[in-house]
Amino acid sequence: MGSVDSGAGGTGSGARKPRGTGDLPLPAEPSAMNAAAPLVQFRPSARPTQVPGGGEAATDHDLIRGIQAGEADAFRALFERHERRAYGIAYQMVGNAEEAADVVQEAFLRVHRSIDRFDFSKAFTTWLYRIVVNLAIDGLRRERLRRDVEIGDFEETIPAGSSPEAPLEVDETVRLVRCALDALPPKFKAVMVLRDLHGLSGKQIASVVGATHATVRWRLHRARKAFRVLWERSRARRGQGVEE
Repeated sequence: MGSVDSGAGGTGSGARKPRGTGDLPLPAEPSAMNAAAPLVQFRPSARPTQVPGGGEAATDHDLIRGIQAGEADAFRALFERHERRAYGIAYQMVGNAEEAADVVQEAFLRVHRSIDRFDFSKAFTTWLYRIVVNLAIDGLRRERLRRDVEIGDFEETIPAGSSPEAPLEVDETVRLVRCALDALPPKFKAVMVLRDLHGLSGKQIASVVGATHATVRWRLHRARKAFRVLWERSRARRGQGVEE
């Protein structure tokens, strides 16, 4: 599987922001995050993608082989199959619709550049999500949104203000959850987004983030603990009439 930074080229197709991703239906209690429905609901396409030149439903590997063979529609089919969930991960990482769309577009550009070196022993989604997460983390660091926030400092950190671009009438519970999630350092936020909001297994997340399974479990434990502290403190402040 190629490096996300290697090669050059383009997709010939811009990333499109799917509708409905601004709604964040969340559980009432942070302890329910693990079993809750995702922040963004993803529905598979009603029409399975066909193998170029064939009649059977295409797998990701079929489409990648088609791309490598120069099939004109194979990359578009791969993009349309995965753009929605890639956007959801990006949005939940960066908390900004425009930045998330940029992350997805850049991720698929990098996929296109390195597709000839794809490792067919791996799942395509592992590679794609790794690129998306890494780009999102890089973006957070560049903007210094969470600079110098250490895992041990979580309990002293309560973010001020609402989620970027959130409308004033957005549900207060959603806003508080978004703020608590955004307070997590990127590496911890990534494992929580992938596990609790997208349902990936610990082993899948380990492949995506390039860490051991044990490290992923530790990060997830600390992220959930920190989220719970932030959430409970936010609720307490809200009950006392203190504006976040």
